[in-house]
Amino acid sequence: MKISVELTLTPIQDDYEPIIIDFIKALRNSGLRVIENPLSTQVYGEYEKVMQILQEEVQTAFEAMDRGLLHMKLVKTDRSKYEPHF
Repeated sequence: MKISVELTLTPIQDDYEPIIIDFIKALRNSGLRVIENPLSTQVYGEYEKVMQILQEEVQTAFEAMDRGLLHMKLVKTDRSKYEPHF
């Protein structure tokens, strides 16, 4: 089953950028399709593989920060080719 995931990682601390950069780089190196924009990162792929990678990388990111949030939206379809029609 294909899924699309939108992620926004928000470390709540002064030195937040390295944690976000490392998280995005790890997702890029995972073999998943990754699309970034200034507000979030989208990940696309097979459910099992996406969730396995997210479990590992979210844990790594959380261990690197004192406090933080991860907003995640899951869609049961591959939306990687979506283009607005307006």
